[in-house]
Amino acid sequence: MEWIQCLNRAMKYIEEHLEDEIKYEEVAKLACCSTYHFQRMFTYMANVPLSEYIRRRRMTMAAVRLQSTDIKIVDLALIYGYESPTAFNRAFQSIHDVTPSKARQEGISLKAYPPISFSLSIKGDVAMNYRIEKKEAFRIIGISAPLHQDIEKNFEVVPMMWQKAAMSGTIEKLAAMMNGELKGILGVSACNEREQWKYFIAAASHEPLDESLEELTVPPATWAIFYGEGTMPEAVQELERRIVTEWLPTSGYEYGNAPDIEVYLSPDPQNAKFEVWIPVMKKEDN
Repeated sequence: MEWIQCLNRAMKYIEEHLEDEIKYEEVAKLACCSTYHFQRMFTYMANVPLSEYIRRRRMTMAAVRLQSTDIKIVDLALIYGYESPTAFNRAFQSIHDVTPSKARQEGISLKAYPPISFSLSIKGDVAMNYRIEKKEAFRIIGISAPLHQDIEKNFEVVPMMWQKAAMSGTIEKLAAMMNGELKGILGVSACNEREQWKYFIAAASHEPLDESLEELTVPPATWAIFYGEGTMPEAVQELERRIVTEWLPTSGYEYGNAPDIEVYLSPDPQNAKFEVWIPVMKKEDN
């Protein structure tokens, strides 16, 4: 229940700052995880990206202000973080299908998105195969691309990155260089010291780098490791959703400070076999 309470503290912060700058770092801190992990958890649990949820809440409250006060639209735009009435109009219409000026008229139909709160729901109807392992630091080499703040965009960008790596021969090259303890082609979501997230397609290797590759040292950590199989990328995305929404809330663990890792054990995207590695720590270890 403590984990759910942390999530709800984060939601309360968002609600209290709808008319201010909402700092994702502060939201994640209240949820006891990194900004990337919080955004991903939120998307899986709420079925909407965090940025879209905030926009919906702001436009819901903007509609209330328009119908209950004489506030000017230009002033309302500034309150909710829009530099121009035009940008505010676009955002408002995307939610309500009418302009802010029309929203003042009696009888106009508008949409309301209530604030989200989280509660514990136990499912457990389908087994999840997992193990807990401690690993020392290890080195990976591969290619990388920046991850978007909007998690939904990553669901499109990352599969395209895999397609390009397969067509260019990069995956075959990495497979030939694989000689670390961890076997399989890796998909790694990692953060640098400036809180910038990257996605790596890589292999655990001791081989020297060439000009086309870069390296990353994965820190020592405790991992919850889940096995899955199915059609990619849907199968791994569904397993990650279940880890966050079903396993993590009742596991006694929370996210640790290390990358997320996908380990692809077979190359067939129509019948892939894979593992998802989630860094975890016992809650009493905080």
